[in-house]
Amino acid sequence: MQSSSSPLSPLSRRGLLAAAGAAGAAGLLGAGPAAAASAAPSGGRGSAALVVRNASVFTGTAHRGPVEAVAVGRDGKILATGTDAALRRYVGRDTEVVDARGNTVMSGIHDGHVHPLGAGERSLSPSLDGAETTPQELREILTGFLADTGGAGAEPDGWLVVEDWNPVGLLPVGTAPHHSMLDALPTRRPVVLVGGDGHNLWANQRALDIAGITAATPDPVGGKVVKGADGQPTGVLKDDAQGLVKRFVPERTRAELVAACAEALELAAACGVTTMMDALVGRRELELYQALSAAGKLPQRIVPAIRLDAEQAKDPAGSLAYARGLRREFEGVRGLRFGMIKVFLDGVIEYPAQTAALLEPYLDGNGGPTANRGELYTSAADYGRLSAAFNRAGWQMHAHGLGDRAVRTALDGYAYARRVTGHRDARNAVAHLQIVDPADLRRFAQLGVAACMQLQWAAKDTWTMEALLPYIGPERHRWMYPARSLEKAGARLTGGSDWPVDALQVWNQLRTAIDRQGASGEGELYRELEGLSRDSVLRMHTSGTAWQLRQEELTGTVEAGKAADLVVLDRDVTRCPVADISGTGVRMTLVGGRVVHDAESASGRTASARVARAAAAGPRPASYAAVHGAGRGRHHACGH
Repeated sequence: MQSSSSPLSPLSRRGLLAAAGAAGAAGLLGAGPAAAASAAPSGGRGSAALVVRNASVFTGTAHRGPVEAVAVGRDGKILATGTDAALRRYVGRDTEVVDARGNTVMSGIHDGHVHPLGAGERSLSPSLDGAETTPQELREILTGFLADTGGAGAEPDGWLVVEDWNPVGLLPVGTAPHHSMLDALPTRRPVVLVGGDGHNLWANQRALDIAGITAATPDPVGGKVVKGADGQPTGVLKDDAQGLVKRFVPERTRAELVAACAEALELAAACGVTTMMDALVGRRELELYQALSAAGKLPQRIVPAIRLDAEQAKDPAGSLAYARGLRREFEGVRGLRFGMIKVFLDGVIEYPAQTAALLEPYLDGNGGPTANRGELYTSAADYGRLSAAFNRAGWQMHAHGLGDRAVRTALDGYAYARRVTGHRDARNAVAHLQIVDPADLRRFAQLGVAACMQLQWAAKDTWTMEALLPYIGPERHRWMYPARSLEKAGARLTGGSDWPVDALQVWNQLRTAIDRQGASGEGELYRELEGLSRDSVLRMHTSGTAWQLRQEELTGTVEAGKAADLVVLDRDVTRCPVADISGTGVRMTLVGGRVVHDAESASGRTASARVARAAAAGPRPASYAAVHGAGRGRHHACGH
């Protein structure tokens, strides 16, 4: 990067750009016109705060012809795009000029389904990094974690909470978790392993006793207390049953959470993420966002999706009042924009969880049918009434729909809401879409429903093959993450990472959507049938998700008048070999013209190093060595 006059240190460059983008930040965070005007620096009339030149600009628009430069105004908006020669007129005496070195400049990444505060909180606990282990190997790792966290007073009541346990990772394949395996640890402490998928928890007997979970404990709505053939709890709790134990785990301090979440948001900025839809929000999360915003540590635009549980889903009027109450209380928080509701319709599909709702039963692993069709937490009728109430009030719905029966339930609910409200632009969504029945593909376009996909999972690995293929059979397996089929059927594709279910690896996520293998896959997962074009993938994660979040008039494309939510990359992702997209580095990220990541600054170098470490670790480490070899007590979540 270079100045139009003389080289600037990273600090002075960052300061100049922050001042130049202050008006944009004020607009983003809710400051008034007076604040915006007072923040604008002096400069030549009509000059830009920033001009990025010598770029391969992916505008995301129908514009034809090369675009080599972008000028950013002092109000945080894009002044103009065009050739280097044409944009020279915007360079004034204090305009910062950045040389993109022929690499891509594009809209910032819009993450349409993510849990950034969860990523921050997870980073405070030891992590298993999703490893596959034998029970003995697992006990060795956990014994190390006990030692690392075994300060004064830890025995017998100090909880050991371990993140990113792999629910399908016990070896040999098919070994089912049981509290007795954890009870063999040399401790009396309550021990909890939290599944990396967010849908499973494994507790030892001490934790079960503290929670009062016995053979007589009923399944809560939207969850399951797994019990053995003897009728006794195994220690595994699924979905909303996890709360039976989690409510007894001591809370982290607010200061610890704010610091950890601030680092998580810095990591996202270093990955090029400028907008996020937080897909699991309640009062606790909103209070955290409030604290982050007040501390000036909220770099992205955040759309919080207020989570409703299965009981609330049956009460549209009460749920609407609840959501409106939270919006009234927190809508003054700068950086947040309300209007989204999240509902879990099912769980996860991989063996042994198998809580995703399927139209036809799971198989037994040998081709024989079972009686299990998974768990459907909300009926189509209830979901339809709920969607109608919220759509009529101007809110959008976002459903976790992983199995084909859950996907159909969501679509049936949206069809009902459309019919009774008459709204044709509700922009409801279904997330994950791991299995979609081909009969439902066209309904996305017909109903105007966003298909929000996490395509970093669309590769051959343990999760998609050994833990799934034998249990659903090849006919259904072929419809795994049917991105191109949905696109051909006219669906609006949008993208999300679901971080921290996986490490945040934005550019490998985009690469995998194209080649269906990614950096760590063992092979291509139906690339010829379901792989997307590079152009489709870039649009999916920018303008597509901006449309999902109702901010396409503000962001998602690079054109005059839009907010300068931009990334400057270290390569040309529009032309480089597809495999090279995984290693993309972000040199600079701007939100509303304000620099939120500068890879040449001290903090930017630190964040970029964390991104690189996470990329080197891979999305889902599948071996014992991935954890054990890295040293006990390693906190991997968020790239630590």
